[in-house]
Parts: sequence; C-alpha cells; structure tokens
Amino acid sequence: MTEVQIGLGGLVVLFALIALRMPVGIALIGVSFGGLWYLMGWGIAWGSLGLIPYQFSANWVLSSVPMFLLLGYVCFHAQLTQGLFRAARLWLSSVPGGLAVASIFGTTGFAAVCGSSVACSAAMGRVAVPEMIDQKYNPGLATSTVSIAGTVGALLPPSIIMILYGIIAQQSISKLFLGGIAAGLITVAGYIAVVMMRVKMDPSLAPRTDSRVSLKEKVAALWDIWPILLIMMGIFGGMFAGLFTPTEAGAVGAALSCIVALCKRTLTWSRFRAAIQETLLTTGALLIIAMGASLLTRFLSLSGAGDYLSSLVLDAGADTVAILLIIVCVYLLLGMFLEPIGAMLLTLPIVLPIIDSAGLSLIWFGVVLTKLLEVGMVTPPVGMNIFVIKSVVGDLVSTSAIFKGVFWFLMMDALVLLLLMGVPDLILFLPERFG
Repeated sequence: MTEVQIGLGGLVVLFALIALRMPVGIALIGVSFGGLWYLMGWGIAWGSLGLIPYQFSANWVLSSVPMFLLLGYVCFHAQLTQGLFRAARLWLSSVPGGLAVASIFGTTGFAAVCGSSVACSAAMGRVAVPEMIDQKYNPGLATSTVSIAGTVGALLPPSIIMILYGIIAQQSISKLFLGGIAAGLITVAGYIAVVMMRVKMDPSLAPRTDSRVSLKEKVAALWDIWPILLIMMGIFGGMFAGLFTPTEAGAVGAALSCIVALCKRTLTWSRFRAAIQETLLTTGALLIIAMGASLLTRFLSLSGAGDYLSSLVLDAGADTVAILLIIVCVYLLLGMFLEPIGAMLLTLPIVLPIIDSAGLSLIWFGVVLTKLLEVGMVTPPVGMNIFVIKSVVGDLVSTSAIFKGVFWFLMMDALVLLLLMGVPDLILFLPERFG
C-alpha cells in the first residue's frame, strides 16, 4: 500500500467506527495513532501521541473555552436569563406571535453571553415554553421557536465553535466574532419573520392577549435585563476597546457573571458547584475531540491523503460554487448524525486546504460553517436542540410535532445561507473595518 492509500484507508475506518456509534474523540485518536504506527513505526506514533495533544492543549487561546462555558453555566444556573424573556414579552405583547418573538429575543440575549446553542435552548425553554402553552399557543410553534432560536448561540460571540475553528484554522478570534454578529442578526430577523408570517396566515397558532401593558410597566421590566447587559458590556466593551484579548474576555465574563449572581443572591453553593461540574465535563469532552483532530491532521499530512483529496477536488475542474455546494451537502449530512463540534473537527483537516486553495476567505468560511453546523442541531434524527426542548416539555408535545414546526424555520435558514454565501461582504464588513 502507498502512503496515500494508508491515509485514505484510515479515513474509511474512521467513518465506519463513527457509524458504529464509537465516540468521535476515541475514534479520532485510535485511527490516527494506528495510522501513524503503520505508516511511520511505533516510536513516531507513540511520540506523536504524547507531543501533539500537548502542543494543542497548551495553546493559550484554548483557555478561553472553559471560561466562556463557565460564564454560560453560571448565568443558566443562577437564573440570570429569565428577565430577558419577561422584558421582551411586555414590549412585544402587541406583535403577532408576541411571546414567540419574545422568546427569540430572549434567546438572542442569552446567546451573547453563552456561546452554546444547547444551553440557550435549555435556559429559554424552561421559561418561555410553559408561558406560551399557558397562553394557548400552538405547542408545535412554541417548542420549535425556542429550539431553532437556540442555534443563534453559536453564531453570536462568544461562540465556542468559532474559538475552536480559529485555533485549528489559525484565524483571528476577534474577526470571527465580528463576522458572526452580522450572520446572527440576519438569522434572528429571519426567524422573527417566520413567526409573524405563520401567525398572520393562521392566527389560531398564537392567540392575542387582551391584557394591556402600560409604558410604566414596560420601562420597569427593563430593569430585569441589567445582569445580562452588564456582562455583555463588560465582555465586548473591553474586548473590542482593546482592554483585553478574546482569550482574557472569557475569564472576565466568568468573574462578572459570578459577581452579578452574588449581588442578586441567586448563586448558591449547589448551583455554583453544578456550573463547575458541567464546565469540567464539557471542556474535557471538547478537548478529547480536539486532540484527536490534531492527531488526524498530522496523520493526513504525513500520509499525503489530505493533499491528495484537495488536489482531487481542485483538479476535477469544479468551480467555486460547485465546491461550496459539495461542502454544504457534506456538512448538512453530517449534522444529521454528529454533534457540531465533532463534525467540524473531524472534517477541517480535509476541508480547510480545499477552501484555502480555492482562494476563499477563511474568516467568511468559519462563519458559514458555524451556521451549517447549527442547522444540524435541529435536523432529524439527531437534532440535539429538539431533544433538549422535548425533555423540558415532557409528554406535552411529541418529538415529531417539534420537528414539523422546525421545518418552517429551516426554509428560512436555507435562504439565510444562500444570502451569506452569495454576499460574503455581509460577514466580512465588520472584520475588515474593526478586526
């Protein structure tokens, strides 16, 4: 067997193991180690297993991941996000589908301090879905709205997916964050349009409330959002003003969330311990997958399989549009079966050289990739956000009803993706001006 054949054979074994439901991180490490052993011998394989994961995990930028995770979990467990939905509900009471629109705004606000779509869906689902059901909203609309709104959590900074992508692709985290802002806001506008359009077509989906809300009540409700606003201003104000780096912003945000929660007296020892435990578990899982991806990159590089696949695509004469369509289809397919970070780290060693050789911006691609990965969070059969909301509502709504409601939003996601891919300046404008 040639070296390229060994590399390609390793990829076949890797995808077979993942299809058999082996954890992605273990499959990546096992196949990469075995491939290096077969290719270069025991000494180099063992040395790579000790050196490459250490070099990756010792990256200073990576320290922001557990800090941003801790920030999100503290806000979640200390219930700092509930005021977002209450304030949005009062201000949007007269809008068609006001509670559903309010849940989108509330989830967007939490996304700006969380970075995880699953956490956004879980936090807002516990607050918004019961309220909408009490107001006689269609259960499918209520649950699907919160499920899809959670995907904004990975587009708006601080995004864990973008941080990991920036490290692997060696791109500026700040520029990725700035590019994600435009994509996130366009996505939010699209979701709001879907809700209002559906309610206009079928008012029975979201009955209007008869209660009148005074201006005084609306203004008073804004006081409930000060915890999240303070944390957002502290993180992004300092980061984009140059007071600290995106890496340090995670630690600043985590500290601010603890201080704010203590001031509100909502952070008990048990809640803080739960936040720490979830942060450690999530960080550990992410690091194992990321270390496996770094080993796979080395294996594909030494075998020449990565360059072979890149040249195969480029030499086929396919234009940029065709290449992008292939990549989009691959990620949409992977999103049906793998969680986003695993799918990203599994494929980046192959996809990044293709994107770079095609002359496309890696900042733009990072944002588009994040959007693609988040679509997978709500597509069957493994739509993680769907099952998070299902665990919140129990037997009140069937899983099929939630998937059916999400279909309307997926059509909007397709339009947003076409817009972001057709007009790259929508993503690149802020990074080029302020990055």
